[in-house]
Order: sequence, then structure tokens, then C-alpha cells
Amino acid sequence: MDLQIEGLRVLVTAGAGGIGRATARAFAAEGAKVHICDVDREALAAMAQSDPAITQSVCDVSDRKAVGGLFGEALAALGGLDCLVNNAGIAGPTGRVDEIDPADWDACVAIDLTGQFNCTRLAVEHLKQSANASIVNLSSQAGKHGFPLRSPYAAAKWGVIGFTKALAAELGEFGIRANAICPGLVDGARIQSVIANKARSMNISHDEMAARLFAGVSIKRFVDPNDIAKQIVFLASPFGKTISGQEVSVCGDTRMLS
Repeated sequence: MDLQIEGLRVLVTAGAGGIGRATARAFAAEGAKVHICDVDREALAAMAQSDPAITQSVCDVSDRKAVGGLFGEALAALGGLDCLVNNAGIAGPTGRVDEIDPADWDACVAIDLTGQFNCTRLAVEHLKQSANASIVNLSSQAGKHGFPLRSPYAAAKWGVIGFTKALAAELGEFGIRANAICPGLVDGARIQSVIANKARSMNISHDEMAARLFAGVSIKRFVDPNDIAKQIVFLASPFGKTISGQEVSVCGDTRMLS
């Protein structure tokens, strides 16, 4: 299926690994021009070797000055902007709310939520000039369900959905659509770390914690990052031209999180 996005100008944050890397590659495979940023210099170097057509910057999205530099570099490389994928995020701390270090709370919200604001505020004026403009924000099933022992992450990801719906309402008159992706248990090192930390906090085994998480999921397997990437690319294509303000789940039907 031709998604009709050849030449689409796309910026993907945290694009050197995981969902971000899969998304950058999925766009590039469809002929889009892609720029990524990341804080992981080694991962960026690896991407430069494996995907030389994808341009890149080093950037921490919680740093507004750095985000300004990112946009200067991205716009110079892309020649404009049609799609912003706000993917950057961290897992944040694990523990009961009264046990969490406030600095860990602040860091999680600064990257997972405020980082999206930092990028979006600079993207809007450029997206207004696009004939096919979209913003895709990464939320989570933790942004739709209570997630015990993960309050900073859950709060940030619930905030992403509210932010996305506000953007859709504000920007629709300019032809800019905004949607949130809500992944479930995504295969990779991050979910394994989350499972290990929660298991330790609850004094149970890793396997028992994984079983508890999957107890609330209909399709009991980890989500492939490539499946999330394909959904993002579809939303950014002309086939998604009337999809906006939505929280799109790619999660195997997650009904609850433990």
C-alpha cells in the first residue's frame, strides 16, 4: 500500500532506539525525509552507520535551549516540517508515592510531558505551512489506567492525552491534526526493567510480575515496536487526514495494569 508520504518531512524525538528508531525507519522506508534526536550518543552513532539518510541531533527534550538548537538543525536538514513525533520518554521511578524522590518525579514529568510541550511549541508555526500536518504524541496504557507503583509515569502519560486533545482542538483550524498513541507492554529493555523493579518492590519473582501484568491483557504477548511505528506512519499519511484528537491503543486490548 502506497501511503503517499514520499518527501514528508518528519522529526522523531528519541529516534535512535526502541519505538523511535522503528518509527524513523518506517517513515524512511516510505520515502519520507527524517530527522531524529536522542541523548544516547552511541545509539546515534550506530544509526548514522546503519541509516545514513536519517539526519540527527543530540538533544534532551527537557532542555528548552537544546530543543531550540534541535529545531534549527532539523529544519535546516528537512527544509520544513510536516510531522512531529513526540516519542522521547523515560520509565521514571518505581515505588509508592510516599517513597518517591521528588527529583525523580520532576525528571519523569519534565521529559515525558513537558518535553512534548517544548517541542510542539516550536513546531506549530512550521506545521501551519504544511499541506499534511500532524503531531503524534506517545502516551501509554499507563495514561488510561491506574498503574500502581508508577505514579510519576502514569501522571505524565495521562497528561499527554490531555495535551493531545487540547492541541487537536486548538490546531484543527490550521489543518494540523494531533493524536496520541497508547502502547501496551512493548518488547524491549525498558519493560523488562519495569517488571524487575516492580517485582522487587512487591517481593515477588520476575515471572510472577510479568504474569500479573499480562492478566489484564487479552493478547498475551509483548507489542512489537514496528507495529506502533506502522500506526504512527498511517496517522501521518493522507489516509489519516480526518483522524485527530484520538488516543489510539496498540496494546493487545489492555483492560487493566497491575
